[in-house]
Amino acid sequence: MNKTHQLERDALGNLIFIDAVGERHVGVYPVRAFPITAPSAGIGIMNQSGKEVCWFPDVALIPESELTLIKEELAAREFMPVIERITQVSTFATPSIWDIETDRGPTRIRLKGEEDIRRIAGNTLLIADSNGLQFMIKDSTKLDKVSKKLLDRFR
Repeated sequence: MNKTHQLERDALGNLIFIDAVGERHVGVYPVRAFPITAPSAGIGIMNQSGKEVCWFPDVALIPESELTLIKEELAAREFMPVIERITQVSTFATPSIWDIETDRGPTRIRLKGEEDIRRIAGNTLLIADSNGLQFMIKDSTKLDKVSKKLLDRFR
């Protein structure tokens, strides 16, 4: 980040971006350009109207103190549990109930249809449950044997 810019958090927890001319943009938020396929490729800082006030082409270019603030904000905004195991499915027809283990703990999801399983890039899959939550499988080839067999019945 250019030394004339500054990112900080106020007493209420809002992110504030101070631009080169000293204008304070209160309540800004970071947005990844490619959150799944290239999460460190670029991050925009957006104002409350959705207008970009700053662009970082590479996460490595962001000073550590500001990167910490950005990561905190992204963690609060980006909720996409990663499926680590599929332990059981209620039926091989849809709709079906899946018992899964994620990086955030075990849960149960309802799959409405096979179209709710989407390949994003390579072996990365996004699975949308009936409530609209998105779950990710980072690499379907690295799942355990049981999980692969259950998943293959739906693709």
